[in-house]
Amino acid sequence: MTANHASTSNDAAAPSAVDLARNQRLSLMDLLSVTEALSSAGQKAAAVELYKTWVAFNDNNPAVHLAYFNYAVALSQLGDRAGAVQAFRACLKANPQFAPGHINLGRVLEDAGMIGQAVEQWWQYAETTKHLDAEAIGHRHMTLQNIGRVLEGAGKYGEAEAALLQAFELRPELPESGQHWASLRQRQCKWPVLAPSNYVPARKMVDAMSSLTLSCYADDPMFQLAKAYRYSKTVIGARPDISKFPRRSPKLKSGTGQRLRVGYLSSDLRDHAVGFALVEVLELHDKNSIEVFAYYCGNVRNADSTQERIKASVHCWRDIHGMDDAAAASQIISDEIDILIDVNGYTKDARTKIFAYRPAPVIVSFCGYPGSTGSPFHQYLISDGYMIPPENDIYYSEKVLRIACDQPLDRKRPIAARPTRAEVGLPDDAFVYASFNGMQKITENCFARWMAILSQTPGSLLWLLTGDEDVNQRLRDIAEKCGVASDRLVFAPKVPNPMHIARIGVADLFLDTFPYGAHSTAADAITSGLPVLTMPGKTFAARFCGSIVTAAGVPEMLCSSPEDYVARAIGFERDRKSLLDVRESIARQRETSVLRDIPALARRLEELFWQMQGECERGETPVPDLSNLDLYYEVGAEAVLENIEFEDEQSYRKRYLKKLSQWHDYAPIPYDSRLWQKPDA
Repeated sequence: MTANHASTSNDAAAPSAVDLARNQRLSLMDLLSVTEALSSAGQKAAAVELYKTWVAFNDNNPAVHLAYFNYAVALSQLGDRAGAVQAFRACLKANPQFAPGHINLGRVLEDAGMIGQAVEQWWQYAETTKHLDAEAIGHRHMTLQNIGRVLEGAGKYGEAEAALLQAFELRPELPESGQHWASLRQRQCKWPVLAPSNYVPARKMVDAMSSLTLSCYADDPMFQLAKAYRYSKTVIGARPDISKFPRRSPKLKSGTGQRLRVGYLSSDLRDHAVGFALVEVLELHDKNSIEVFAYYCGNVRNADSTQERIKASVHCWRDIHGMDDAAAASQIISDEIDILIDVNGYTKDARTKIFAYRPAPVIVSFCGYPGSTGSPFHQYLISDGYMIPPENDIYYSEKVLRIACDQPLDRKRPIAARPTRAEVGLPDDAFVYASFNGMQKITENCFARWMAILSQTPGSLLWLLTGDEDVNQRLRDIAEKCGVASDRLVFAPKVPNPMHIARIGVADLFLDTFPYGAHSTAADAITSGLPVLTMPGKTFAARFCGSIVTAAGVPEMLCSSPEDYVARAIGFERDRKSLLDVRESIARQRETSVLRDIPALARRLEELFWQMQGECERGETPVPDLSNLDLYYEVGAEAVLENIEFEDEQSYRKRYLKKLSQWHDYAPIPYDSRLWQKPDA
């Protein structure tokens, strides 16, 4: 932040301005004008020198804190963090109530790696602004958000949660702090996730959830779509100026022998679950049919073997993480990309705004995000027939195109030698249930089912991927309250991926989570030969594991209800022969299953790319269906607060239709192609 003043045509050379400052003949307004002109001319060092002189000889000026503030910002921009810290402290000494000084001093301390001092600085200001005016409340809110953000990044989840809750309660109409607060509660297995608050109603908590947080919270595909639609508008913000980005007409390539130019855009083209999934697909693409461009928007990587393989497999690798959205879109346009694939959706480090500029005639969502984007510019979504059966197309704004299985994997991934149970801290004689999903996917109901399973199988253990030690202990304590000894929960430390895949196979049965099931983790388990028990739901995230299990050739591992899930998990422990049969079936089909037929997947993707290209050339590119989504959001927000964990498709639709009918009686709702369809004449 800088104190903004209109620039002037002041041509004063730096030395004369310095002389005026030294003699107290340069007003604050003139100081700001001259330094702004110097900075604009690239003379930032001269601007810093002028600020330095002015504050040294004008310390009796009542607004000297503004000069110190801008001086600090200028020093920070030049990389002089120590000088910036000193200047910000001088600013606050001159005016202890100047909120931007507190906030920016904390940011510089954070950038210097002084996390503890940064948080302490913000806390001091937060404590002094508990009962102030609207502007001060805004600054307090920003300060609390900064505290929460930094502590979350440092892995101090409990402290971060406390700060974010204060920010959320202060400004419940602003969703960012509430979004992180709910996500942190999920990652810490704090139930109920939406904890009661005297200041924030439950509906505001639901509104604050991100699409991914909701995926871990409720199996509601219509509300998931409506949430993504609303989240898309939040991410994009004000409608971007696309006047300099005219819509590009498709090149006529079908049947000409020309290659399609296909771009994959993601922050995860690296050692990451998405990178692991895509690398062999990219290697196997028919380079005589398509030219593959990779647009990487993640952080710089060193010694990343997956990224190096991706770079070697594509025609063109472009690192766009340092470009702004408009510049990145311009680069894609200049590359004349025909089909641009969003491999992030609304996940971490996504660059959704790039797609808002429509830099390619066709935009597709694939592989990185478990659901519909609900955006006006994603025209297609690639999935599979299990994940999205045709009757569930109504839950997606994009046109759904299907491959055999929506979980690519890398058959070349290195896998370490399988360890013994003793080497991973497990007894040889125990029946080991495993669930290596992230802690955020474990819900209260899910954990209760696991405790019911352990209660009925006295010789069993539950093997989980470790979380923060506080989270591990919380789960141990809950187990004890359920009558299950805490030492029956074993937490596996995080290890390099080759070792992780190798060790999974020493367990007996993988227990999936609900409503957000295992994705790449399930594929890893199957790769290791471990049977996976899952309970499919209705959302993309709740059906992903079922798709993988089906593609592996063992659909008998799908459960029809929570009761069936518990009974079958217990049954496998009691009938080890039946579980051995499943394991043998997985091994027998390993190299012939749909799950591992990556060459066929690459060919099918290319068929779909050409199908999309043909539709585009004929003017048949679908327009995303966003009708009535604001209304479905309101209905869904009410529905999700009813906390119905699991219901069949018919009951789910009936419940929505009942609410829609009630609303329609009050104010007529225009018919759409989703649930509220016009009755047959």
